[in-house]
Amino acid sequence: MSHHFDPSVLREYDIRGIIGQTLGPDDARAIGRSFATLLREAGGETVAIGYDGRMSSPMLEHALCEGLTSGGCNVVRIGLGPTPMLYYAEASSEEIDGGIQITGSHNPPNYNGFKMVFQGRPFFGADIQKLGKIAEEGVWSSGSGEVTERDVMGEYVERLLEGLAGIDTGELSTLKVGWDAGNGAAGPALERLAARLPGEHHLLFTDVDGHFPNHHPDPTVEANLADLRALVAEKKLDFGVAFDGDGDRIGAIDGEGRVIWGDQLLMIYAEDVLERHAGATIIADVKASRALFDAVAAHGGKPLMWKTGHSLIKSKMKETGSPLAGEMSGHVFFADEYYGFDDALYAGVRLIAASARLGKSVTELREAMPAMLNTPEMRFQVDESRKFAAIAEVSERLKTNPGPDVEDVNATDGVRVTTKDGWWLLRASNTQDVLVARAESDSEDGLERLMAQIDEQLALSGLERGESVGH
Repeated sequence: MSHHFDPSVLREYDIRGIIGQTLGPDDARAIGRSFATLLREAGGETVAIGYDGRMSSPMLEHALCEGLTSGGCNVVRIGLGPTPMLYYAEASSEEIDGGIQITGSHNPPNYNGFKMVFQGRPFFGADIQKLGKIAEEGVWSSGSGEVTERDVMGEYVERLLEGLAGIDTGELSTLKVGWDAGNGAAGPALERLAARLPGEHHLLFTDVDGHFPNHHPDPTVEANLADLRALVAEKKLDFGVAFDGDGDRIGAIDGEGRVIWGDQLLMIYAEDVLERHAGATIIADVKASRALFDAVAAHGGKPLMWKTGHSLIKSKMKETGSPLAGEMSGHVFFADEYYGFDDALYAGVRLIAASARLGKSVTELREAMPAMLNTPEMRFQVDESRKFAAIAEVSERLKTNPGPDVEDVNATDGVRVTTKDGWWLLRASNTQDVLVARAESDSEDGLERLMAQIDEQLALSGLERGESVGH
């Protein structure tokens, strides 16, 4: 027996597809069997599995469980919960060697997928390709593993609360925070967490519903923050926090209703963390604002720009010993007092802690940030076979003929070009057939000139910025 996956589902950071079209129970079974084969080869035997609130998740979980046990692995089922709860189950237990979360993250309701961790490290890129190859060849281990169930939510919430360690919670008694779970998998854990936090907490959409009836659970899209913004205004709250569908990405607004984007949140966290870790490396992806890298340096840290992708950032953190990293997309990674994985619930707790330690409200911290003009992330369709080649052409042109106003060309992930006006970025998405563009300046004229440079480079490669497409 062997199994062929639809080529579109084996992605760079995870496995993802459309239920009934490119992904189904047979795929889940094969993923389980192949993962078990790799884990047993590496000397492991126990896998924790969890799932999000999508309608298709229980079916995939059942099939995944069958695949893992027939591959000879024991399975610990932790049930419905956010992805970071699965990461926690794996990181906090010596007997668990790997973890798989069934989740469609922030994709539409008919999508689902798998995020994996292997002996304490992210499982991505070449690992996922190897998993596909094992399935195709059908060279699977076999056995009959045991299945047990474990309720970890209680201890997970206890661990989240440690994010307030050392803070006088009495001082937080007047704090008022809004939270929006977006009907995603973080809801039940959020309810337990908020009940234990100091201050007053107002919760939206904590009931798990895979149809996402209120709004799509992607906190990086401003329209999805409308309900939270209304709640913060109506109740006069200090700030608001929102989650994506599986609870590993955070969004936030201040008391005035202004969005605090991923890189701006990282500025707040970095100021707090660098007070205790002088000179530490703080990592952000290539889409982050120059203001963040400047702020890290101003607070005595070493800013490091790295490739976009939660698995890539986690790996770089381990390599550099960084206590904190983040992405524009709202993935925030704390190795300071935590495990180094992306956990939006923990990031919410740490926002309360940072504000308390820095002695400023979240609104004051947001107010103090430099006003930068930047575009949203523009994503436009480019043929899969063309996207990486086009970026290589742009990179090559700028190396040989940068032009008079180009100060720096950074090719860490795509091309990020710094000029006297600011910076612009072009990169190929690892998960879709799109190119991503972004630009930032401190003036409208500067932003226009930067956008003109992006369009000029695209035109030289026979492309144009088409209509923006979603994630």
